[in-house]
Amino acid sequence: MAGKQTYAGGCHCGAVRFEAQADLGQTVACNCSICQAKGLILSAVAGDDFRLLSGQDALTDYRFNTHKIAHQFCSTCGVEPFARGAGRDGLPMLMVNVRCLDGVDLGTLSPKPFDGRKL
Repeated sequence: MAGKQTYAGGCHCGAVRFEAQADLGQTVACNCSICQAKGLILSAVAGDDFRLLSGQDALTDYRFNTHKIAHQFCSTCGVEPFARGAGRDGLPMLMVNVRCLDGVDLGTLSPKPFDGRKL
């Protein structure tokens, strides 16, 4: 599963739908307080590799700690399909919740630990 591929995904109720070009060979499991509590498996996606198809009006964001990351969740079902922020280069970046991608076998992934508690 190495290399970028286009995936479709969304929240549980279907109000939020998106497409993302992601490399699922490079997933992470962040240990920050929110990602750990939600059990998120994440894939970093450049802003240009993400397209929100529907549900902008259904999204609510939650920010904590440094307030640099907008954790986006569906106001109907509560699922967080992605978070928006900026990469180290300052360009827009998203962290896509791989559990929200259609047809992905999570058993084939090997997420690397990411120490988000120190950010």
